[in-house]
Amino acid sequence: MSTLDYRPFVKPDEVPRLTKAMCRVTLFQYPEFLERLLGIWGPLSREPFKGITDDGNMRQGLYSLAPSAAPVEQAVNAAMAWLASLNEPTRAKVCLPINADEWRHWQNTPLVLRDTQVELETLDDRQRQLALELVQVSLSGMGWERTRRVMESNAFLGEINGLQEIMNRWSFTVTIFGQPSTTEPWGWQLFGHHLALNCFFIGRQMVLSPVFMGLEPDIGDPARRRLFEPHEQAALGFMHSLSESERDRAVLYHSMLTADQPPGRYHPDDGRQVSAAFQDNRVVPYEGLRLGAVGAEQRKRALEIADLFINNLPSGPAAARLGEIEKYLGETWFAWIGKADDINPFYFRIHSPVCLLEFDHHSGIFLANKEPARFHVHTMVRTPNGNDYGADLLRQHYAQGGHQRSHSHDNGKTFHRHD
Repeated sequence: MSTLDYRPFVKPDEVPRLTKAMCRVTLFQYPEFLERLLGIWGPLSREPFKGITDDGNMRQGLYSLAPSAAPVEQAVNAAMAWLASLNEPTRAKVCLPINADEWRHWQNTPLVLRDTQVELETLDDRQRQLALELVQVSLSGMGWERTRRVMESNAFLGEINGLQEIMNRWSFTVTIFGQPSTTEPWGWQLFGHHLALNCFFIGRQMVLSPVFMGLEPDIGDPARRRLFEPHEQAALGFMHSLSESERDRAVLYHSMLTADQPPGRYHPDDGRQVSAAFQDNRVVPYEGLRLGAVGAEQRKRALEIADLFINNLPSGPAAARLGEIEKYLGETWFAWIGKADDINPFYFRIHSPVCLLEFDHHSGIFLANKEPARFHVHTMVRTPNGNDYGADLLRQHYAQGGHQRSHSHDNGKTFHRHD
């Protein structure tokens, strides 16, 4: 599927998902649909947190507590202003303990799957704007632009399919974890269709992971590029810079067609991605081309691709994160599926002890294309070996005598994980 034009695939009558089962008011009349989702996801969400690993064993000593000029003061002020605008029942729903299992319950559907979710569309205009100010002050300008455009695209997809009730600019959930503080650990989460941001603060250090961003369709206008076109071009540039033998090692499969994917390589909802919703503990072996075996130019190009994924962070935390990734660049692997040209869809992954970055051109979910196309994109950012959600930093904080029991609703427990 080489076309960039999504319009021939706006065919609601041909997409099984576009049924009454997708409507919020009737969803719970369809237990078989809920069972399909929760029957798979439920057990995964209850597993003690370990983090993504390459072999099932979590590697220690990769992360450290170190300030990086995170905008914690602005985030605290924005969080407190939003919470102050809410009534008590709503505030009780959006405030959870720092170690709550709900951190891990984000998902990429336009559905409300639990009673504790508070969507922006249930709030008034002022409360919505205050919630989004928290998101905006926590991110870079680019991170906020991407977030805003994903939310706008969700509304556009709802309009062209007549599903505005479940897909609109405000059908996103916001939650605060812990007590907003300039010294103690806390965080926030925003998620909905094609967007999941998990932001953890501990003093002037922050972790933004997991991050899921996608678009269906990823379209541009005369004033703006397609949102994920820079990722595409940087990845293609890297592939074209490799020697023939290096490309042979990087390419796992030359075809993106569904029928050509071996068992376990493709999932109808996640495509080729291995680290999307409810995959917190997945074992993902290294595959492809090890960057320690390529030249300086190729390593530089790979780092530039990584920067496109992490530059949702403000400048200080982004620089710290890029330094963390660069430190392990020799242990980083690059994997590719598909053709490396200017028209065909593809998948790629950058994977090291401290990062797992994925890009996938996807088949239709709410559009009717049965094979991957460039107008449907999923991206994923993970922090392997236990630091998604800032969990490893939280563990270190408590180990150093942090105020583990400073809030009564924490029940004195640390974030669920195995060491």
